[in-house]
Amino acid sequence: MKLGINIGYSGSRIDLPIDLIRYAESLGYDSVWTAEAYGSDAVTPLAYIAALTTRIRLGTAVMQIPARTPAMTAMTMSTLDALSGGRVMVGLGLSGPQVVEGWHGVPYGKPAVRMREYVQILRKIWARDEPVTFDGEEYQLPYRGPGATGLGKPLKSILHGRQLPIYLATMGPVNIRATAELADGWLPIWFSPRRMPMFRPHLEEGFRRAGNGKSWKDFDIAAGCTVAIGDDVGALLAAQKPFLALYIGGMGAREKNFHNEMAVKYGYGDAAKRIQELYLAGRKREAEEAVPDELADEMSLVGPVARIRERFRDWEDAGVTTLLVQSRDPEALKLMAELTGASRGATV
Repeated sequence: MKLGINIGYSGSRIDLPIDLIRYAESLGYDSVWTAEAYGSDAVTPLAYIAALTTRIRLGTAVMQIPARTPAMTAMTMSTLDALSGGRVMVGLGLSGPQVVEGWHGVPYGKPAVRMREYVQILRKIWARDEPVTFDGEEYQLPYRGPGATGLGKPLKSILHGRQLPIYLATMGPVNIRATAELADGWLPIWFSPRRMPMFRPHLEEGFRRAGNGKSWKDFDIAAGCTVAIGDDVGALLAAQKPFLALYIGGMGAREKNFHNEMAVKYGYGDAAKRIQELYLAGRKREAEEAVPDELADEMSLVGPVARIRERFRDWEDAGVTTLLVQSRDPEALKLMAELTGASRGATV
């Protein structure tokens, strides 16, 4: 199992943990991942990190698909890949209607179709076989829709790059199948190793649809996991609950919240409903308290070292191939490097 460090997106001020990232690199960590919501973007921090590191790979978890045209994503990430010495991985996600239409000002449209077409266009751009044309439901190259001049010209990238690894952050069966079919890796959202039997059939069906002999050996499952060392397990779980309450309760509309739906699928339907009711009523503290310990626990590794060591086996057995550690604690990073064997490549 490889290790990554997931630093997410910024709050009101940019605060990149550069020393921690360098420490992770020295411990043998394979990758560092950034994110975006509706504040800081995911790519600019990676460019800064690239300049201050030498080996660690650079991933987005995720770039929002509706925020950029496929061509802009291809250009941006190929440029960063060239400047960083070939270290880039492209993690993409669909986001949700509130952000897509409320922040980016574009229609939510058909998200499953959009994701498929987006990946197909990226592959065509990076292949540089010919000037790119594409006639899809969500994307047309050249564009021929309302307001078009008719002067659009098929183009081929000036920059000679490579086929960058594509990772997709998906939750529902249709998009999980598409991830296994189209992408090089999966960024599962709210991953619990206990729930892998729920996802495995969809991934295997996606491999079959790829039609090229694709299998588990060709695919990276890069799962996020909060890691925290301490004797008070309850307190460590409680520290995760504000983030869980935000997503289950408020990251989406009452009628359409994918994170809430995932909690329901995991068997926490009553709690998910209560969290959302409280959060949308402005009772955030009560919403946090309504998050079950069991839910936070099955998606994390917290507690004394012995407990973490024992429960880490579940993540290995589930088939996770890259563990994206979510922690700002150097001791937690060191422990995971020891457990996975990443420390054998350490330079400290």
